[in-house]
This record gives sequence, C-alpha cells and structure tokens, in this order.
Amino acid sequence: MGVPQASGKSEIFEVVLRFMPDWVQFTVLGLVLLAVLVSWGVKLKRKLAYRRAVREGRPMHAAAQYGQGRGADYLGSYAPQTRQDGTTP
Repeated sequence: MGVPQASGKSEIFEVVLRFMPDWVQFTVLGLVLLAVLVSWGVKLKRKLAYRRAVREGRPMHAAAQYGQGRGADYLGSYAPQTRQDGTTP
C-alpha cells in the first residue's frame, strides 16, 4: 500500500522554504495567507453587490454580475444600436 504523495508544486514549495531563514518563511507564508484572504474578500464583496442590485431591482448590467466575465459583456455605449424595426445595423 502506497501513501499518497503531495503534488510536485507543494514539494517544491516546501524545499524552497526549508532553505530560507525562519523570518523569510514566516513572511512568505503570511503573504500567501493574506493573498487567499484578500481573494475571498473580493469574491464576497462582488457577491454581496450582486445580491444588493437584484434586491433593489436595478438592471443587472448596472452592477457587477457575479460569476460573469469582463470585456465584451459590458459594451455600454459601444453596444450595437437597434433600429426601430428591431434589427441591428
């Protein structure tokens, strides 16, 4: 029976940390933890903004839509204009 091994990335990370002084190890681990917490905070903020927009009845394009991409999804004034007959030029 083999014991499942850690992924290659985690092994490399551990080897690199092992050769660093303690204060550098703690700093690197703290920065990684901070990055994870910040990413969670940004996701939570976007999700709350989306829910708030839905609850207030604002149009969906006015708020950042949770889980949606960027770029062509938000054309704004650059979106194709529709004619009165319902077609686009």
